[in-house]
Amino acid sequence: MVKVWAIVRVELTRLLRDRSNLFFVFLFPLLLIVFIGAQFGSDFSTRLGVVADAGDAEAASLIAALDDLEGITTVAFDSREELADEVDRGRISAGVVLPDGYGDALRAVEPVEVVFLGRPDATSASLQALVGAALAEQVLPGAAATLLVSGRAAVGAPPVEAAELREVALAVEDQASRIEVSATTLGVDELAEEFAGLGQFDIGASSQLFLFTFLTSLTGAGALIQTRQYGVATRMLSTPTSTFSVLLGTGGGRLAIALFQAVYIVVISTVAFGVNWGDPLGATAVILLFAVGAAAAAMVVGSVFSTDSQAAGAGIGIGLGAAALGGSMVPIELYPETVAQVARITPHFWANEAMAELVRRDGTIVDILPQLAALGGFAVALVALGSWTLSRALVR
Repeated sequence: MVKVWAIVRVELTRLLRDRSNLFFVFLFPLLLIVFIGAQFGSDFSTRLGVVADAGDAEAASLIAALDDLEGITTVAFDSREELADEVDRGRISAGVVLPDGYGDALRAVEPVEVVFLGRPDATSASLQALVGAALAEQVLPGAAATLLVSGRAAVGAPPVEAAELREVALAVEDQASRIEVSATTLGVDELAEEFAGLGQFDIGASSQLFLFTFLTSLTGAGALIQTRQYGVATRMLSTPTSTFSVLLGTGGGRLAIALFQAVYIVVISTVAFGVNWGDPLGATAVILLFAVGAAAAAMVVGSVFSTDSQAAGAGIGIGLGAAALGGSMVPIELYPETVAQVARITPHFWANEAMAELVRRDGTIVDILPQLAALGGFAVALVALGSWTLSRALVR
């Protein structure tokens, strides 16, 4: 057993001594978690850009009214050009530009031009309607005052400034009758509700863990080929070390690498970003079974190819392909039904499904038993195949 642990230690040391891994193992996964969190995060509200004079009370009132609307967050911009660029790039759903003197124009009951910037999509159209309603509410007292001025002029009453009547209308605004609309939403967007309850970095953490654990395992499979090419395996077998011990140590080394990558992401994302991993027992079971499958897959890749460059290329292709298909790049719920069914052939699908149950729906290990059974099946099948192919390669 001492020899097995020695082989495991050597495999892990080789991973840590490779300087290229300093980026791909340690830094790159965290960068992607941060990137996904910055793009989506916990705030799934629609972002509406606003350009307005910060000292204008009427403009501030309008912005507050828009910000109070459910599902809308206003974002301040300094210029129309900056806002237009953000809307054009799709970073902001739409924008409103309030002219200088907006409040003065309203108080004087004078015409005022408000610019709406949007994209040719349904979101912009909806926002334009909401902005128009908020503006109409602000203009309503002035419109009432103008109507009264016209009425007084028609009956020959002494003229009164519309601005004065507007102030009167504002004073009695709270006493005016109102119509309240009670809205009922039929049908529930379950995915949006699940995402709304997540922390900013919860979405990307688990998916990137599975992506990089599998990818790091497969791309490191070239070390198994180097072990054979450099005669290390031959020298080990020439000593009183059984093929089973070498096989166990080599496989254990692959598992140590997979677990190292996974545990690193869990610890750093939890400490630095406060990521929620759900039920600890369930998350541990998912990660462990996935790591076993990733390690066994690395054994297969490291056994069937002749050179480490071939193994690295195949590892990148298989690792990224399986991650993309299995929902580690896009939530599986957004896939067409046919693609989602095909994705079941990857361990990533079952691992991501399990973490979705644990994190999004507050499930426990009991709730993910089907996913654990599938991951266990992948692990057993890949361990059997990897052991067979690697043993043949070692003694060949």
